[in-house]
Amino acid sequence: IDEKAYTRADYLSGGQQQRVSIARVLTQQPQIILADEPVASLDPPTSHQVMRDLKRVSKEDGLTTLVNLHFIDLAMEYADRIIGMREGEIVFDGPIGEVTEETFEEIYGRPIRAEEIIGGQ
Repeated sequence: IDEKAYTRADYLSGGQQQRVSIARVLTQQPQIILADEPVASLDPPTSHQVMRDLKRVSKEDGLTTLVNLHFIDLAMEYADRIIGMREGEIVFDGPIGEVTEETFEEIYGRPIRAEEIIGGQ
């Protein structure tokens, strides 16, 4: 976002602000990035851009990146590994290739599809 180099951060969009935050972290040359819901307030296309950026810089710089997400589709698309927690306990820890819909139901302790939730009430 070179064209925004001289723009104050509070004049940037949410996605641009998230990307600036990632850049700020990278200037510190970390070995690990902890990202707590980095896309929670962003629209879907911007969420994907931020997640692509995180994944790309992590791979390019050899960083371990831990991302806390509640969006299953984003976790499935961008994660290499899923660690699922419920009530402070790890209920799943494995590579993305082992993750199924049932895995997420185990993590959340309930059905994850709306029709199953509505039908079960």
